[in-house]
Amino acid sequence: MPNMSLKKNEMPSQAPDVRNKNFLEVALGYTEEQAIDEAQRCLNCKNPLCVKGCPVNVDIPSFIEKIKEGDFLEAYGIICKTNSLPAVCGRVCPQENQCEGQCVRGKKGEPVGIGRLERFCADYATSQKDIIKAEKTEKNGKCVAVIGSGPGGLSAAGDLIKLGYEVTVFEALHQPGGVLSYGIPEFRLPKKIVEKEIDALKQLGVTIMTNMVIGKILSVDEIITQGYEAVFIGSGAGLP
Repeated sequence: MPNMSLKKNEMPSQAPDVRNKNFLEVALGYTEEQAIDEAQRCLNCKNPLCVKGCPVNVDIPSFIEKIKEGDFLEAYGIICKTNSLPAVCGRVCPQENQCEGQCVRGKKGEPVGIGRLERFCADYATSQKDIIKAEKTEKNGKCVAVIGSGPGGLSAAGDLIKLGYEVTVFEALHQPGGVLSYGIPEFRLPKKIVEKEIDALKQLGVTIMTNMVIGKILSVDEIITQGYEAVFIGSGAGLP
C-alpha cells in the first residue's frame, strides 16, 4: 500500500545548538526505515513526469521501487546508469524545480523526496564499498579530452567512459571538482563526498590531470594533435 502522507519524511539534521559549533554537514540523511517509508509515497505513475523533469533522465520510478523492496544497491545501480554524481546531486541539485517539481504528489501536499532518496542510495552504496565493483565498459579505441573537472566536466567524463571512450580530464587547479570543491561550503557538500564521487570515476578508468592550465601549458589544438578525437570544454561560468 502506498504511503499517502501529504508530507515528506523529515530530513534528520544536526540540532541548532550543535551545528552552530562546527562546520560539518547539517543534513544527516535518511535511515533505511525512513527511506523505505518515503519511497512508499511514490505512486509509480504510468507517465512519470519526474523523469522528464530530471536533466539526465534518471529512471526515478525504478530506483524508488527498488528502495521499497529494500534493494538499495540495485537502486544505486539504476541511478548510476545515467547519473555519474549521485551523492552530489542528491545534496545540491535543485530538485524542487526539476524532478520533484514535476511530481504529482506535489499537487496536494509535498512531492516525494526524490533528492533525499538519491542521496540515501549513494551514501548506502559508499558504506558498502567492499562489495561495490566498478563495471568497466569495453573500449572503442577512441579518446576524448575534457577541460575542467567541475560538475559539467565530471558528468561528461562519466558518460563518455561508460560509452567506451578513453577519457582524460585536464584541471587547472591542484584539486579536481571545480565549484563542488571550491564553491560550495562544507556544511552543504562535504569535500569527502566530492572526493568519493571522483574516485568512483577514476575506478571506471577516467584519468584526471591537475595543474594543467589549458591555454598556457597546452592549447586545444595541441591536445587534438595528441590523438584525442574530441574536446569537451567545461571551464566554468566564471572563466572565458
